Amino acid sequence: MTTTFEDYTQLADRFGAVVDTLGARDWDAPSPCEGWTGRDVLDHVMSTQRDFLGRNGIDLGEARDRAGDGADPARDWHDHDERMRALLGDSEVAEQEYDGMFGRSTIGEAITRFYGFDLIVHRWDLARAGGRDSELSPAELDVVDAAADGFGEHLYGEGVCRPAVAVDDGAGRQERVLARLGRRA
Repeated sequence: MTTTFEDYTQLADRFGAVVDTLGARDWDAPSPCEGWTGRDVLDHVMSTQRDFLGRNGIDLGEARDRAGDGADPARDWHDHDERMRALLGDSEVAEQEYDGMFGRSTIGEAITRFYGFDLIVHRWDLARAGGRDSELSPAELDVVDAAADGFGEHLYGEGVCRPAVAVDDGAGRQERVLARLGRRA
């Protein structure tokens, strides 16, 4: 197995643990992402991974992973995650190079860094949609901060993050990092 596989599974396991705590009403509850429900957040995570892989010639299989109305979002996530693990466990897929917005990279690096950022931040969003707290570890906060730095001006582009929100001087690190992404903890 590749380091990419290990990195992905650690992120996906924590994300999936929150997915598994959500009940039927939570999926249709508002999330911290303006205008999005928990179901919309999950659909975003799955569809952006699928779209990225497809643009790079990697087939994730039949598009069963849409958290649409009436679906079982947790099952949809686990189906999607199982297929992601199968692909990323293949070093040829993980090490496949492509030219992206930030230069030459590999599929594995994009999934664990760019889409890993999504798995961390949207895990928190899903927990909040379900009325739960989700503590981000210091290492995860480092990842989110570094990714936000790397996005530069694109962080606040269309469909990425809302503008930063103000926090009190005594705010903890998680609150400050999330505020940078336009979220109120």
